[in-house]
Amino acid sequence: MSKVIIITGAANEIGRSICEELAQAGHTVYVSTRETNDRNARRAEEIRADARQHGVDLRTIEFDVSSEASVSLAIETIIAENGRLDVIVHNAGQVVYGPAESFTPEQLAELYDANVLSTQRVNRAALPQLRKQGQGLLIWITSSSARGGSVPFLGAYASSKAALDALALGYAGELARWGIETTIVVPGALGPGHYVRSGRPADTIRAEEYADGPTADVSEIALSGLAELSPRDTAPQDVASAIVNVVDTPFGQRPLRIHFGLDDDGAAVVDAVADRIRAELLRRIGLPDILKPTIIG
Repeated sequence: MSKVIIITGAANEIGRSICEELAQAGHTVYVSTRETNDRNARRAEEIRADARQHGVDLRTIEFDVSSEASVSLAIETIIAENGRLDVIVHNAGQVVYGPAESFTPEQLAELYDANVLSTQRVNRAALPQLRKQGQGLLIWITSSSARGGSVPFLGAYASSKAALDALALGYAGELARWGIETTIVVPGALGPGHYVRSGRPADTIRAEEYADGPTADVSEIALSGLAELSPRDTAPQDVASAIVNVVDTPFGQRPLRIHFGLDDDGAAVVDAVADRIRAELLRRIGLPDILKPTIIG
């Protein structure tokens, strides 16, 4: 059955692949784009032209995850045009790399806004409709850095993804009785290009102190070692194909979590233990039913 889907962070490589593959699978897909009538007007028209050429239902919509007003208006528009909203893919986010001390508080606030608070804005706008429907699906794109072995200079980024993972698990339990499912998608974050293209600390003086002091060789050693473990980034197409499979999986059978690539940082091992302990705790306190969604109506 065709579903109505909104994807945040649709401009990045993984986001574009997710949009394209879901549309090709027959779903109605909204590509979230900022400034569709200005800076990104050409990109928005290219998307519409590509959709017409391939006969898929791929639509652009003005959507700024940093703005509550923009998010609310976009969700209202999607619901008005379709009468429903079935799937939310939380893919928006930023990557940063550098000594934690050298990121200003303002930078961390911006990072957490993009990687964590943006999902809260979308959920608060969309979940009333999904709860009213009695069925829906939230897909959260996190990172193996959230639970895997800690790597120097990734503290800021990893902490934001750990917060996202914890929020997703909280929502999973709270929404199960509403008929809303949760799947957490965990791409490996070890490819060498993942950090080379990332944001850098604003406090360059402190960053240089780390670069010139006893930690001068830490970054080079860490990145070289990670490159040997995982010589390439997770392919966006692999992530997109997995998400299509999740969306097309029957209600009640979707997995809570999916990992990609080799488990070089141990994230899959840690997640398996943590998710088992979560399930055991919910059973012990009398809430085993929220481990699976309930069909409403």
